[in-house]
Amino acid sequence: MKETRIFTLPFASVYPLYIQKAAKKGRSKAEVDAIICWLTGYDQQSLQQQIDSNSDFETFFAQAPQFNPNASKITGSICGYRVEEIENKLMQKIRYLDKLIDELSKGKPLDYILRK
Repeated sequence: MKETRIFTLPFASVYPLYIQKAAKKGRSKAEVDAIICWLTGYDQQSLQQQIDSNSDFETFFAQAPQFNPNASKITGSICGYRVEEIENKLMQKIRYLDKLIDELSKGKPLDYILRK
């Protein structure tokens, strides 16, 4: 698995793609933001600061206030890999986020996605 390139990719360049993917299925930016904030512990203001500062994925996750302890409940495949089996912790966090956005775009309820 090639990992290093995505680590240096600006989060701000992928964020609009998350919103676009969700919007194609009738989901909102607010729902995407809720997922990101739930996973990382950012609030809306600090999330926007990360986007505005053009932080890469490595910095984005390193500066996350509180990675959600329920993230370990996220299971399944993304990009051909089981998220619960990914050994590199940063890559696992990125794939957790990808998996949650996929679930949103597949129409799953927000309560399910946020593992409530």
